[in-house]
Amino acid sequence: MKRGLYILFTAVLLISCSDFQKTLKSDDVGAKFNMGTELFEAGKYNKAKRLFDQILQQYRGKPQAEKLTFMHAMCSYKMGDYYISSFHFDKFTDVYPQSEKAEEASFLAAKGYYFNSPIYTKEQKETVEAIEKLQLFVNAYPNSQYLSEANTLVKELDYKLEKKAFEIAKQYNLIRDYKASVKSFSNFLLEFPGTTLRDEAMYYRFDSAYNLAMLSVDYLKEQRLKDAIGYYNSLKKAYPNSEFLDDATIMSEELQKELNTFTKS
Repeated sequence: MKRGLYILFTAVLLISCSDFQKTLKSDDVGAKFNMGTELFEAGKYNKAKRLFDQILQQYRGKPQAEKLTFMHAMCSYKMGDYYISSFHFDKFTDVYPQSEKAEEASFLAAKGYYFNSPIYTKEQKETVEAIEKLQLFVNAYPNSQYLSEANTLVKELDYKLEKKAFEIAKQYNLIRDYKASVKSFSNFLLEFPGTTLRDEAMYYRFDSAYNLAMLSVDYLKEQRLKDAIGYYNSLKKAYPNSEFLDDATIMSEELQKELNTFTKS
């Protein structure tokens, strides 16, 4: 029984493959459209796309063009080729702005940019582009069914930019370029005022300022001590229960003790 079913399944598969190859090689545009649509609806996006690639230009200006253009873009999206799918979805919304699929196409185009965003340690050009695209979508469709998902994606991308900037500033601290670290953390706090990393960033800014002050030459030391104490006060005021506050308080006492030597002299 099992062998019979296997033979039947194999025969059907071979016939299906044979039909696909015949249609692929034929000049029958309508047959390619119909088979491509069937394959698309069956989730066989690679085969569907191969057929759609052959007929896309021939359907330009025809009633079926809108459906074909959307399916063609969706094939690339489903196959994970997001650069190509975003390009085609953007083109779809330009050509068919009144289509009932325009909203979905616009969202999927933006989402494709999201998928192309690299990990935070790499260059973030694509991340910035993805945020811009998603924001444009939100502005264009403020009541969209995809609004919640779009906002979630933006938050994820924003965090990636935050993490990138934070780690750059922290790296300056680790390599003991304390002046650059203080500046980078100050810029980070200005650029991302609502970041979840704010507490930690304020601590590392203070830590960098502490080391910069304690290691300074005499003619720069007094002002840097005062600056570092100011960063400590900002941390304490903003986060009185910070996990970093105990260590920071000990460091601030050392700073104040050092500063007292200047006021006595």
